[in-house]
Amino acid sequence: MPFTATVLTMFPEAFPGPLGVSLIGTAWREKGLWSLGTVDIRAFSTDTRGFLDDTPAGGGPGAVLKADVVARAVDSLPGPKRPLVYMSARGRPLTQARVKEWAKADGIVVLCGRFEGVDQRVLDARGFEEVSVGDAVLAGGEAAAMVVIEACVRLIPGVLGAADSLSSESFEDGLLEHPQYTRPRTFEGLEIPEVLLSGDHKKVAKWREAQREETTRERRPDLWEAHLAKSQAKSAKLEEK
Repeated sequence: MPFTATVLTMFPEAFPGPLGVSLIGTAWREKGLWSLGTVDIRAFSTDTRGFLDDTPAGGGPGAVLKADVVARAVDSLPGPKRPLVYMSARGRPLTQARVKEWAKADGIVVLCGRFEGVDQRVLDARGFEEVSVGDAVLAGGEAAAMVVIEACVRLIPGVLGAADSLSSESFEDGLLEHPQYTRPRTFEGLEIPEVLLSGDHKKVAKWREAQREETTRERRPDLWEAHLAKSQAKSAKLEEK
């Protein structure tokens, strides 16, 4: 069975969106390397008007998706058990390490919230992992769900073609990726760095590594500190030997 991504959403018409284009879309529709399905949460409301939300307990503005409605939607899913992810601004940050774990599973189930969110009881009862794609609040979880699914699917063998292209990407070893250049050699007076035109692969590799370190240090000091700590720990182990 291919990797199967299922989205629980109030707006199934939002999909596939960008998941249906380029190499990822081809891997889905033509190669069958993964599959995408949506479940309309509204279909599981027992209210004659199709309501699936109610006012927050304890008062306050907005509405909350009801636990029983979401539970019925989750429980309707067939097949093997897959990781359950709820897109939430208060969730743990999405990381490449977590994505790599999900990509090894049979697939992923992503719940898209709306309004003020989802009743916490169903998240706890069904074992959802709350995940955030950044320190910003969206109107709903659909765009964030596409980010998670794309991050997983691109790691499936055969989706992107060249597996070695993944090894030097941002976050793979704790550093951000180096800058990229291509022809023309001169653009608005700006030149491609000479080292990249030298043909000396060792010098190119050294330059790229230095660029990765500098970029990470400037843009993501948190990642840089973690990288230094990991490097120091590795050096300490080698000294012990």
